[in-house]
Amino acid sequence: MSQAMGETHVKQTITVNGKRQPWSGQSVRALLVDAGIAPERGGVAVALNGAVVPRGEWDSTAVRPDDKIEIVHIVRGG
Repeated sequence: MSQAMGETHVKQTITVNGKRQPWSGQSVRALLVDAGIAPERGGVAVALNGAVVPRGEWDSTAVRPDDKIEIVHIVRGG
C-alpha cells in the first residue's frame, strides 16, 4: 500500500462549461480571470448550479467542489 493508513488523495473538481477541472477554492471572479476572461469587460454572464450570479456578487460568490459553472462570453463584431 503506497498511501499511509487513512490518508486519501481525492482530487476535488468543478465542471466549467461541461468540462471537469480541478477545484482550487476560488471566487467566480477569480475563476473568470484564470480562464483568461476579463471580468471588467461587458458581455460575460455566469451561472452557478443553474442560477445566474449577478456581476456584483462575483467577488463574494465562492466556487465549491462539484459545482457546475456555465460561462457565456458574448463576442461582438461583424
